[in-house]
Amino acid sequence: MSVEWAWWIFAAVLVGAELLTGTFYLLAVGVAVALGGVAAFAGASLPVQFVVAGVLGVALTMIAHRLRLSRATPPPQPSLDVGQSVRIETWNSDGTARVNYRGTQWNAELADEGASRAETMYIVGTRGSTLVIADRRA
Repeated sequence: MSVEWAWWIFAAVLVGAELLTGTFYLLAVGVAVALGGVAAFAGASLPVQFVVAGVLGVALTMIAHRLRLSRATPPPQPSLDVGQSVRIETWNSDGTARVNYRGTQWNAELADEGASRAETMYIVGTRGSTLVIADRRA
């Protein structure tokens, strides 16, 4: 058996193992090993074949890791509370308010200090467990 076939068989084993794990890291290494086989087919010496497979293995694994990280965190979802109306119970002297929303009392603060204070206001955001309200919908 020639050397390139040994590389390609090992690459096929790695890609087959990747089907069991689903992480794409073994796929990256399998592709690098297959390219080491291409270097062997092209007539490169054994040390050059290992350098090709090693360097490409590291590079493709780093690319697979970056792709995994970029897809791992979902984009931030907007709050479902934004745009909902709230009924003001009381205004405090510091500009905050107690509002009735979803059947309970919440602390609220104005989004804009110069906004008019109405009996019904609208949620434009949240800061922790405090509702940020304005006199118009966002």
